[in-house]
Amino acid sequence: MSVPHQQPVAPPGVGHRFDTYQPRPVGWVVWMSVFAALIMIMVGLFHAVEGLTALLDSEIYTVGVRYLFSFDVMVWGWIHLVVGALLIAAGFAMRTRRLWARSVGIVFASLSMIASFLFVPYYPAWSLLIIALDFFTIWAMCVYTRSGAGD
Repeated sequence: MSVPHQQPVAPPGVGHRFDTYQPRPVGWVVWMSVFAALIMIMVGLFHAVEGLTALLDSEIYTVGVRYLFSFDVMVWGWIHLVVGALLIAAGFAMRTRRLWARSVGIVFASLSMIASFLFVPYYPAWSLLIIALDFFTIWAMCVYTRSGAGD
């Protein structure tokens, strides 16, 4: 027998509006995005210093052997300044936690890796350090998923 005034019990989740629920981002996901943004800004500053050094005193960077990708040091200075400015802008854009900011950050960090790889003959240790930092930046931005962040 059923009671006439009793409502049937719905299974859990039925009748729940999913568009009103906004889960908070998981702690490690937020820290990975902060890590990626800070590393991008730091690598951008490194590129800017490297570019200014090449522009102000071009005799610091010398290469003994002629390489396939050899440019004038002044050209490298401008390349590093532009890449540095792009990375700094992308690092500050990461504060928005948006997909486009992560995508732009991945593209600019990849561009930074390519520029540093081509700059290896001029300053190998520094270039390899920048490549490693860019790798960890890209990794941190790829770990930051929409489902984990609650976007």
